[in-house]
Amino acid sequence: MSIQYLDRESKKIEEEKVYGGQFLSFLYKNSFISKCILYVVASSPLISRVYGWVQKTGWSKKKIKPFIQKFNVDTSEFAQSVHEFTSFNDFFIRKLRPHVRPIANDLCLPADGRYFAIEALSDKSAFLVKGATFNLPAFLGDAELAKRYEGGNLLLARLCPVDYHRVHFPVSCTPRAPVKISGGLYSVNPLATKKTPSIFWENKRERISLETKEYGTVQCVLVGATNVGTIHYSFTPNTHYTRGEELGYFSFGGSALVLLFEKGVCTLAKDIVSASEKGIEVLCKMGQPLAEEIHD
Repeated sequence: MSIQYLDRESKKIEEEKVYGGQFLSFLYKNSFISKCILYVVASSPLISRVYGWVQKTGWSKKKIKPFIQKFNVDTSEFAQSVHEFTSFNDFFIRKLRPHVRPIANDLCLPADGRYFAIEALSDKSAFLVKGATFNLPAFLGDAELAKRYEGGNLLLARLCPVDYHRVHFPVSCTPRAPVKISGGLYSVNPLATKKTPSIFWENKRERISLETKEYGTVQCVLVGATNVGTIHYSFTPNTHYTRGEELGYFSFGGSALVLLFEKGVCTLAKDIVSASEKGIEVLCKMGQPLAEEIHD
């Protein structure tokens, strides 16, 4: 199965190079052995912790240069030189040089990643594949809270191992303390999610309410995945932050985050919405415009 996406900058359809693609394809095959191994991998945090520990060892440093070459990672953006990284995870959670990601004037995208949008969210909204809908109450872990976002907008960002893995505030806001929602650690790669979209509301995740003046309360939900059992935060709850400031980061692995907006507060960018309606993700960069139009 090939994974295609639209590059927002070049406006070209590209084919994704999947890190560990053969292993993922095996795990998500419809076979008894694959299902057994998948269950163990996804349900055991210990496996992700051990794998994460390996990526923090000095031995893992030798993987950095081959990875950069294979996936054409732009090293000119790095805040430090490649030889300064002490492990593969140190490279993975890298920071960027100041100003390499210009911040949009209004709502901005919170991370580098492949984006998928749903407008006017309801229990009938198509999600990723034909016949699948997004289970908002299960995803938020709160049926009453979910009612506030019915008819609102959803923006899903999928971060691949090749991406810059730090997350930033999409709007100036006061973030509340994260609410943890327990779950598994299945892969969020399309090799998995196009077979089982419910991964997004079955995986371990953490929900943060972003209180804003202009856009109501925006929900930011960070979703863990295989080999990403821990989410690290850079903010202090109940403190005001400016759009573009760092919220936190994921350790090694693929991961995802979801933004939820209440009905009527914004119109999502047309290029992302249009591609999503065709089932295509859009590769975007942190800081780029998130919204098409702001309503009073």
